[in-house]
Amino acid sequence: MIWSYRHTSCAAGETRFLEFPERLLVTVLLIFGCSGAVAQTISGRVIGITDGDTFTLLTDNLDQIKVRVAEIDAPEYGQPYGKRSQQALSSLIFKKEISVDVQVNDRYGRPVGRPIVGRTDVTAEMVRIGAAWVYRTYSDDEALFALEREAKSKKLGLWGLNENEQVPPWDWRKGARDSSTGTSNLDAFSCGAKKYCKQMISCDEAKFHLNQCGLTELDGDGDGVPCEAVCR
Repeated sequence: MIWSYRHTSCAAGETRFLEFPERLLVTVLLIFGCSGAVAQTISGRVIGITDGDTFTLLTDNLDQIKVRVAEIDAPEYGQPYGKRSQQALSSLIFKKEISVDVQVNDRYGRPVGRPIVGRTDVTAEMVRIGAAWVYRTYSDDEALFALEREAKSKKLGLWGLNENEQVPPWDWRKGARDSSTGTSNLDAFSCGAKKYCKQMISCDEAKFHLNQCGLTELDGDGDGVPCEAVCR
């Protein structure tokens, strides 16, 4: 696979775009040396939408990469507006050529970045239309917060729900924790033990293996719903 990097000179602040084969990544980092001076950009065609903030990218080298949209948090499955948020992201990027400036890899190894399709910043657009919250923990972009305030004032998207349904996903996930044990239902699952739909005993387990373990083969038709036999 060919990766594109944006290199900023430590001394002069000069920015250049460079391309390197993936196997030369370590060499490139050692040569340029400066911490934070190399930004990775990935590009390709979107072939799957998991939910309102996660999708699968097919690179020109036919590598499938699960990508997390940076700085937003979309409603979870089972949460009000969850399905419509997924549809909103799909309408923006599904089957389209995009690029992603990767900010970091998350704890599941997924690249996290702001997708660009044409001239559209997908992170900003999802907030503008009310399809996702600004992720407070991971964003300090005042422009995004301004877009969120505007969407809320116009009751766009999820902001048109009843107030008691406008629960930020991070609070929703906390509420899903078992009150007696203080552990999440997801804690019962782990990556590596199962690989096939026939092994899944529940839709929650299938979604965990798709979203957290990266088993994209569980979503054969790329609609974001794994193992239709258990997730009907």
